[in-house]
Amino acid sequence: MKIEQDVIDTLEELKTFIISIENGGLGLKNVEGIGLAKNNADGRPFIAVFDKNQQLIYGRWLSQDVYDNGKDIVRNGVKHH
Repeated sequence: MKIEQDVIDTLEELKTFIISIENGGLGLKNVEGIGLAKNNADGRPFIAVFDKNQQLIYGRWLSQDVYDNGKDIVRNGVKHH
């Protein structure tokens, strides 16, 4: 499991990240889902990428604002216009 140190600071960055995962970006294999989580040690929010066994395979730190306001984007996916 890898948590990238770059922080996603905007909702647009969050959308771009989700689209990248959906399109097979980052070279991740066996992706089954994404969700929001908080680090048990310090409470920092991140977006988690899971495999079919619900194991965390990749993550990116989020700003608190993106964590608070991006829940619907993660839950419902990115709307393509």
